[in-house]
Amino acid sequence: MKENDVLITGMGVICAAGSNLEEALTSLSVGKRNAGQVSLFETPLKYPVFEVKEIPGEFDLAGRRSLSLTLCAVCEALSMARLPADLSELRVGVCLGTTVASQLNGRQFYESYRRTGSASMLAVDRYLKGNLAEFISRRVRACGPYMTVVNACSSGSDAIGAASSWIKNGLCDIAIAGGADELSRISLSGFGSLGIVSPELCAPFDGNRKGLNLGEGAGVLVLESKSSAAKRGSATELYLAGYGSASDAYHLTAPRPDGLGLELSIKKALLASGIKPDAISFVNAHGTGTLDNDKVEGAVLESLFGKNIKFLSTKGFTGHTLGAAGGIEAVFTVAGLQEGWIPASAGFRNADQTLPIAPVRKKTIINGRYALSTSLAFGVSNAALVFAKSTN
Repeated sequence: MKENDVLITGMGVICAAGSNLEEALTSLSVGKRNAGQVSLFETPLKYPVFEVKEIPGEFDLAGRRSLSLTLCAVCEALSMARLPADLSELRVGVCLGTTVASQLNGRQFYESYRRTGSASMLAVDRYLKGNLAEFISRRVRACGPYMTVVNACSSGSDAIGAASSWIKNGLCDIAIAGGADELSRISLSGFGSLGIVSPELCAPFDGNRKGLNLGEGAGVLVLESKSSAAKRGSATELYLAGYGSASDAYHLTAPRPDGLGLELSIKKALLASGIKPDAISFVNAHGTGTLDNDKVEGAVLESLFGKNIKFLSTKGFTGHTLGAAGGIEAVFTVAGLQEGWIPASAGFRNADQTLPIAPVRKKTIINGRYALSTSLAFGVSNAALVFAKSTN
């Protein structure tokens, strides 16, 4: 296949920044950060989080929040792609990444069972029906392959990369790909116990950064072969140019200090795209706001792209959405190419003197054809996606 044969014909997103792409881009454009204390569940932890305050009613599936978020983003992406709700007449695959999904919202089941020896089986039923890709595949009646990717915080990016391989290898003509995750008391407590959650709004790459904030949401792309899009009369200038992944097997939670795996994943994505580093117009970095992540990622980006590379972290607007991060950030990266601008890197105020580069401080015009989105995960898994805009 040629480099632009995996087209992007639709995008959908829901996160703290907005319940659709237009709302989210407005928040990014004006620097609005919608964060506060947890309201979804009781917790003594007072860390700020980025909640989705309202899921549109038609997508709100009681007790299945990750599925609700996914469905919302998928329907927006399908609408943009001008695809019907029933895809049974098309060769469509579904590949979605997650970590939390609907799997960690059964605490009441365990509390009741330990206390009384019995419990409602509703939580078990939700658990068994919580496979994102299977749910969406059944919902839209897709007849192609489906797979849920669980690879920590690179899950969404890896799902997009896997879906692109399906199209390249003829397994399907269209793929719904991205990631989704909901806020959970278990994940908030877990990250808090690691000592990497900031007590205030996160500040990726800032010299005074104190850690990450958790968030939730979903980000989805509709990937499509050129022949399928042409047959449907769906014109687009956007495509996925390359994907790369690499793992260091260095540590369960800490990034490898020299960032070798991240460097390799980016080089693989560039090689697959057929471009050199200087063709990248901006990088949507993983940028969690933790001391180690930003130090390692900043050094790798400077080494590969030089001191003048334009980059940012959109986690200052969404929080760290775990398995959804790669999907949401892919959508924002593609939108940046399409719209011709990227927002200021929210939370950044003071340069880190130990880093050779700094993110953009204001809304910045983008003129290039290529952009990079990176994802770093526990277990030192790394993923990189190169997106492009055609000159035609």
